[in-house]
Amino acid sequence: MSSTRRTLLLIGLPVFLLLLLALWWLGRPAAAPAPQAVSGPVRVHTALVQARDMPIRLTGLGVVQPWQTVTVRARIDGQLQSVGFQEGDTVQQGQLLAQLDDRAQQAQLAQAVAQQHRSQVQLDNARQDLKRYTELARHGAIERQVLDAQQAQVAVLQATVRAEQALVQAAQVQLDNTRIHAPLAGRTGALLVDPGNQIRAADAQGLVVINQVDPIAVSFTVPDAAYAQIRATIQESAAVRPQTMISQDELGISTPVPDLQVQVWSQGQPHLLGQGGLVLVDNQIDSSSATLRLKARLDNPSLALWPGQTVTVNLMLGTRQGALVVPDPAVQRGADGLFVYVVDADDRVRVQPVQVLESQDGGSLISRGLAAGDRVVVDGQYRLKPGTLVAEIDAAAAPGRLRPDDATPPAAADAAS
Repeated sequence: MSSTRRTLLLIGLPVFLLLLLALWWLGRPAAAPAPQAVSGPVRVHTALVQARDMPIRLTGLGVVQPWQTVTVRARIDGQLQSVGFQEGDTVQQGQLLAQLDDRAQQAQLAQAVAQQHRSQVQLDNARQDLKRYTELARHGAIERQVLDAQQAQVAVLQATVRAEQALVQAAQVQLDNTRIHAPLAGRTGALLVDPGNQIRAADAQGLVVINQVDPIAVSFTVPDAAYAQIRATIQESAAVRPQTMISQDELGISTPVPDLQVQVWSQGQPHLLGQGGLVLVDNQIDSSSATLRLKARLDNPSLALWPGQTVTVNLMLGTRQGALVVPDPAVQRGADGLFVYVVDADDRVRVQPVQVLESQDGGSLISRGLAAGDRVVVDGQYRLKPGTLVAEIDAAAAPGRLRPDDATPPAAADAAS
């Protein structure tokens, strides 16, 4: 029995193992088919490298400020009788804003005038006496001392009249101060004191605040590294023709001298609010934020700009002639830097390293690596490798395509980026 079992084990075990191997072989999953090579060209969007004039500009965030602002205060103490404007009105320079109770000032003026008149009568009488004394002294009828005394009296009365005339003028000024006029043209704010209240010259609050909104100012900041570029542009322009306007044909710069052109856009929206000139480069750089403060002056007849408004500001430093521009999506970033896929005449692509000067208005300015008229891939780069055959999907639908007749979009996106 023992010999039989050993025989069965020696024979049955290999058979069992072979059976299991056969079952595994039959039940294994089928091998995946080998990948088929892609046939035909890869569909992509392309665009041509364009050579066109591009503006040179600096972009920053700014705040609209009144060109001038003044808090209207009373110069004397008194009771406010009436006001000559409504809150929010546009007032003109010299317009009557408020009237104070002026009865005390009128009385002081009348008293000063009467006193001056009395002194003037005395002076006229003293002059007549001096005239008679002079004639008598010529004939030796009076002593010289009497004549000298009369001359002194006339001089004293003349000084008295001049002093009292000054008192009249001072009283007139006090009377004029009861009528408060607008020191500048602008828009009034809220009325801070109602009629009937007693106001004082020492009150810090004042009567009303007037802001001049046409023209208006925009204060904005740029990185401190931009100072050298701004200074060089101003010096270059002023060296050609100081204090005059220089045309683009003469200099290649479309900005006035000495002011640089400034464009103001609504923040986050492609809407031009106004254009003006640069009037201030601050006399120091803010070291805490590494920024330089600039200020522009703009005409604002439509009141599109309002004090306190946050805006996007473009400082135009001229025009870059014949710049090479490609849509931003065409520029790719690789391990060796920036590159684009260039489509050759045989519709096959090659990798071309490029150097990008800056990006604005959806286009990248290429300083090296491309030439005008080169065809570059704008969309579909993830399926490409050097030598891949490509075909255009739809030229009109290419995203980011730049066309010669495109209007230059605003630079609000530049500031957001």
